Amino acid sequence: MAEQAPKRWNYLMDMDGVLVHEEHLIPGADTFLGELRANEVPFLVLTNNSIYTPRDLRARLLRTGLDVPETSIWTSALATARFLDSQRPGGSAFVIGEAGLTTALHEIGYVLTDRDPDYVVLGETRTYSFTAITRAIRLVEEGAKFIATNPDATGPSREGSLPATGSIAALIERATGREPYYVGKPNPLMMRSALRALGTHSANTLMIGDRMDTDVRAGLEAGLQTILVLSGISARDTAELFPYRPTKIAESIADLVGHSADPFAE
Repeated sequence: MAEQAPKRWNYLMDMDGVLVHEEHLIPGADTFLGELRANEVPFLVLTNNSIYTPRDLRARLLRTGLDVPETSIWTSALATARFLDSQRPGGSAFVIGEAGLTTALHEIGYVLTDRDPDYVVLGETRTYSFTAITRAIRLVEEGAKFIATNPDATGPSREGSLPATGSIAALIERATGREPYYVGKPNPLMMRSALRALGTHSANTLMIGDRMDTDVRAGLEAGLQTILVLSGISARDTAELFPYRPTKIAESIADLVGHSADPFAE
């Protein structure tokens, strides 16, 4: 009997807390990505942040010393656009968000309008407008379907936490009684859309993340093996509080350098 070829792993990985932290490179991230590129290993960098386009994020990562192609960046905005295109091709939406979201919707042929849209699509912005939120509430009341890019309640800034998509979605939900459909993590839909974008299968792809409640959960529910790194949100003790576990826990992505072919080897 011929020996079975060793499994070749492909990678999905979160950006903040795994590769960078507050605009600074996490040690080992550049070496690990270089190793993946040298071995021609397919990978995507994921983020729930819908503000930026892949081009914007590439430029931001370059400033930290990470060279990631636009085609290797997958955002909740892109996942949301992919989802809407599958549900109602050529539809219309009233959008609260930034260029990352509006560009993704334009690229699938959506019309952005505040007159009788098919969807209200809520993303992240640093300048949430009371007028726009009010318009969103009224459109949802009139029958527009309510979509949000991700459920994150807060986002980071140098001054402290900022209200993010999940907080504003809760406001609209409370006002309308209509719950949004969240596309981003921990919805495994984002993982599956990333797998399709990467052209790989869950059986030979793993997810590296720093959060048990989003990264690990989404990976697990999409059928991926998962690695929790302790360089971001979740710590070893807090990870024990969850009813599910990652496949592996590592101190940081630096621990995976030299082991990308078999990250679970002892």
